[in-house]
Amino acid sequence: MTIHTPIQIGGISLKNRLIMAPLQQYAGTPEGFTTNHHTEFYSRRANHVSLVIVESTAVSDSGRLFNNDIGIFTDHHIESLKKITEAVHAKQTPIFIQLSHGGRKSSPLVTKKLMAPSSIAYDEHYGLPEAMSLADIQQIAEQYRLAAKRSVMAGFDGIEIHAAHGFLIHQFLSPLSNQRIDSYGGSPENRSRFLKDVLTVIRGEVGKNYPITIRVSATDYVKGGLFPEDIARMLQPLESELDAVHVSTGGLVSAQPNHIYPAYQVPHAAIIKQHLKIPVIAVGIINSRSLADQIIQDQLADIIAIGRPLIEDPDFAAQLLQ
Repeated sequence: MTIHTPIQIGGISLKNRLIMAPLQQYAGTPEGFTTNHHTEFYSRRANHVSLVIVESTAVSDSGRLFNNDIGIFTDHHIESLKKITEAVHAKQTPIFIQLSHGGRKSSPLVTKKLMAPSSIAYDEHYGLPEAMSLADIQQIAEQYRLAAKRSVMAGFDGIEIHAAHGFLIHQFLSPLSNQRIDSYGGSPENRSRFLKDVLTVIRGEVGKNYPITIRVSATDYVKGGLFPEDIARMLQPLESELDAVHVSTGGLVSAQPNHIYPAYQVPHAAIIKQHLKIPVIAVGIINSRSLADQIIQDQLADIIAIGRPLIEDPDFAAQLLQ
């Protein structure tokens, strides 16, 4: 197998194993709408990859990651997002949307109510969040359901649930940010309950054949936080409802890896792959054909995602596939 070998994500056939990772554009309107920039940006980079994943898209006006990111928290957002899906489909490439809520890392510039599993601040910039009530949890799960419904209406071929980089679902998963004593905190099963709720309502909305993937941070890079084995065990009971897992790292706290090098996150993806049967997507400075092929051949991951190089060079994927 090489990155040229086709693969399936749910019911979607990918022509190769090179996909475009979500890339934040910081170009949304104050109301969270996409612009011509987004349509042109994603369309231009859809020529050679087998799948485009659109940047983090907020399910709530109080869950936006940045004041200039994009959202899907009203029906009015559908039209502008549909321009992106149509432009990418014109390149014969499928496109997924990444659905997110920032939780305690929601932008202070646009957030009306800062919420998190527990009242623990990320830092002084974001401020102290309010611990979510059960009603809050139900409300945000419903926002994910409505976002999923709008995603289908906008023409997306699949959904990626953003459960990485310290945002809301990640905050529930990690004991560093989740110190609840109810059914949503404590044990790994309880800490993954909110993710299960979100996945259940999305799956119920889109049906069993619509692809749903998840992006996770495999490690918090600090003692007491999550590690790849923890993530794998939390995903195993949910695996039947997922079609792939996209493995990144960090973001929950300020801790960083000691050394960043080509494919530095792949070992974490490889551990998760040992525990799951669904395809595993690896990302993180995988910038040569030989390295990408080696990861696939050694069965460390099934799919390679590239991000930042595509910002600088829209044709980078073509070079990698040569």
